[in-house]
Amino acid sequence: MKNCIDEICEFISNFVKEYSYKGAVVGISGGLDSAVVAALCVRALGAEKVFGLILPERDSSKESVKDAKTVCENLKIHYEIKPATPMLRKLGIYKLFPPAFLFPKSVQERYVLGKWQKLSNDPFIDDLLNKGNKEFLKGLAYYRSKHRIRMCILYFEAEKRNYAVVGTTNKTEFLTGLYVKWGDDSVDIEPIAHLYKTQIFELARHLKIPEKILKKPPSPDLIPGITDEYAFGMSYQELDRILQKIEQKKDLSGEPIEKVNRVIRILQAAKYREIKSFRIF
Repeated sequence: MKNCIDEICEFISNFVKEYSYKGAVVGISGGLDSAVVAALCVRALGAEKVFGLILPERDSSKESVKDAKTVCENLKIHYEIKPATPMLRKLGIYKLFPPAFLFPKSVQERYVLGKWQKLSNDPFIDDLLNKGNKEFLKGLAYYRSKHRIRMCILYFEAEKRNYAVVGTTNKTEFLTGLYVKWGDDSVDIEPIAHLYKTQIFELARHLKIPEKILKKPPSPDLIPGITDEYAFGMSYQELDRILQKIEQKKDLSGEPIEKVNRVIRILQAAKYREIKSFRIF
């Protein structure tokens, strides 16, 4: 694992030097991937050249902001909390769904999960295919806009400093389409895109990422109650094991057939996420 860390740090350092950047900006979510990427940037460039941006919005968990601050303070990097709420409100994004902050978090989560299940037989697949009824499509526009506004803020802050925007997408997310086009896929460099999520957990332990971050259920923190594993319908351990067997063309007979079929359906649908919005004739 040390060799892996050294190689990634060299990749980051060389990229920053080659393109004459002065440092790196990382969006710190309070989750595992951004914590790992920030730690790698610190090792590669030094804490003084890494800037963390915490970008909460109306529906963000308060715990996520606390966790993001913990990451930045542990790494001793400069950071700012810049809520995306005003921009999202100005665009009319929140008019699509009423505020839920008056209700306890558990009630919000039950409501969202129930609504998610009613709107589609398979919300994650429909999301990847851009399919669904009017209400479901409204939900897609709602959460995707949050990613895109955050990316605008990241680039605004990065370009003021001549810093590179460093992405936090891992290989599992990339293969399964768990990212937003023109949102979290729009960065200058992706240092962990070659590593599966389970490898990121291992990397995090070597980098001494806080235990609380390691134990958090991975989530985009955009819709209450929706975690990555809930959307996938399986744990990251199961998903990564099947993905690696598919990649290495290994025998899948020992895996649960329903989960293998689920992964294959996700991979097929995820191809649509890779298609950009224009063609050149």
